[in-house]
Amino acid sequence: MARLQLDFPENQFYFTTQLTVRITDINSANHLANDSMISMISEARARFLYQFGIEEVSEKGVGIIVTDLATTYLREAFARDALIFEVGLMDLNKYGGDIIFRISKASNGELVALAKSGFVFFHFATGKVRPMPEDFRLRFPGVNSVEPEDNADD
Repeated sequence: MARLQLDFPENQFYFTTQLTVRITDINSANHLANDSMISMISEARARFLYQFGIEEVSEKGVGIIVTDLATTYLREAFARDALIFEVGLMDLNKYGGDIIFRISKASNGELVALAKSGFVFFHFATGKVRPMPEDFRLRFPGVNSVEPEDNADD
């Protein structure tokens, strides 16, 4: 049983994409490797942002950086398995929030993994966390929000 419990509201998923497990994604135990799953989660995140017209780094030098990643594995995936990545948002705050992932097999809907990736907006030239742009928040009006700990410079 997983020590970490991830529970996501159904209404927080906004995007779906499919990725196929490559032979190079397989580890010595003959299933999808942890590092490859993280790469696939990163690809699904990039596709999600692109779909909603969100640049990973804007003209103003502000972008999204990942602050943490939690993943629970529920079953194995194998070479050539098509995986469905449902991607959403939750727990938005002044500076960022969580991008959430539900990963299942396209063939039978079996849940393979759940993941949650924390993110903040970051100004690369100054090296400081920045408040979330209002146009980002407006793209996802149904996302739940939390009050942040105010530990970043404005």
